[in-house]
Amino acid sequence: MNEKHILGIDVGGTGIKGAIVDVETGQLQTERIKILTPKPATPEAVITVIRQLMAQLDYSGPVGCGFPAIVQNGIVKTAANIDDSWIGVNIEESLGRVTGFPVRAINDADAAGIAEMRFGAGRGKNGSVLLITIGTGLGSALFVDQKIVPNSELGHIYLKGMVAEKYASNIVRKNEELSWEEWGKRLNEYLVHLERIICPDLFLLGGGVSKKFEKFSEYLNTVAPVLPAESQNEAGVIGAAVFVNDNLQKEQRASI
Repeated sequence: MNEKHILGIDVGGTGIKGAIVDVETGQLQTERIKILTPKPATPEAVITVIRQLMAQLDYSGPVGCGFPAIVQNGIVKTAANIDDSWIGVNIEESLGRVTGFPVRAINDADAAGIAEMRFGAGRGKNGSVLLITIGTGLGSALFVDQKIVPNSELGHIYLKGMVAEKYASNIVRKNEELSWEEWGKRLNEYLVHLERIICPDLFLLGGGVSKKFEKFSEYLNTVAPVLPAESQNEAGVIGAAVFVNDNLQKEQRASI
């Protein structure tokens, strides 16, 4: 196996995706496989799906995992779009025992942000950059001069008397059958609210809906420029693979 070809897993509220990634170029080396997230998404059920992905890709080696929660030192601290039984679980140790290989886990939006800052629309951008991933929920990844501020979770701030992702996520657009204008104006309210708090130099919008950027971009009127992410639905997978590679290299250097 090429040591620069590493499996990235992106655990989402609706699907668990995986592909082998060239961590030096950010290019997928296999097709991206998606399996529906089990209901309920307990640790046992999610780990079983991840093992299925590894088997389908015929992969053995380190695994990077983007996860829809605050993850600190491998331990899951929250559960927004995942089963509550994950809280307190060391996902790195649990997955590592099952796979037999090193696993490093990171918040899913942070994983997407790493991919976008390394290979996408954030490449070479200094100052403060805020990536918002738009899907089942709203994720966020904040970078200052290319360095990540982990676990920002800005999709969970309150807006219109509710958690923001219950007002302006892509699943809300679909479920409420909002027009692009109606939803674009909601998203703009959210971004303007964030701008009052964070005041970033640049917004990046990720997730599958970023492919439709031209349908709602005219309704966005933030002071900071807004760009669609380039990696779209592949960002979480790419960033997770890069994250585990970066961390294992760091740990190796520290042990010398």
